[in-house]
Amino acid sequence: MANRKPSIDQDLIRDLANILNDTDLTEIEIEQDDLRVRVSRAGTPQTVHAPVSHSQAPAPAAEPASAPAAPAAATTPAAPSANAVTAPMVGTVYLAPAPDAKPFVEVGQTVKEGQTILIIEAMKTMNQIPAPRSGKVVDVLVNDGNPVEFAEPMIVIE
Repeated sequence: MANRKPSIDQDLIRDLANILNDTDLTEIEIEQDDLRVRVSRAGTPQTVHAPVSHSQAPAPAAEPASAPAAPAAATTPAAPSANAVTAPMVGTVYLAPAPDAKPFVEVGQTVKEGQTILIIEAMKTMNQIPAPRSGKVVDVLVNDGNPVEFAEPMIVIE
């Protein structure tokens, strides 16, 4: 009896792990009655816990003279700068709260830390994405209604 642990539904754990794999989420948590389960993915090569732009470019943006490949243009979404706000999840990005509404932010606008800058819909849930810092919106790298990948640069705030 000493080795007997509380009954945990291993199928539930597997289902949650499969959801993580299918959606590229980094963490999922559920609570049922007095049982609380959190499954997270840590240590995988593409997982970054902080919204730092280390997506697909292996070299950091510290190489000034190598190539002028990303001059803050929306044509190449590969890590335009260290000031880029990256997608914390996979989903569909919305730049406004409703289709006919004014966008949350526009280029040239000053934002405050914590201010909603866009929404990512993931698994039919609308997730408000806040500005990680105060500053000026220099570039919007995503288009309304388009899919985004985990750690994809979306908005540059300087």
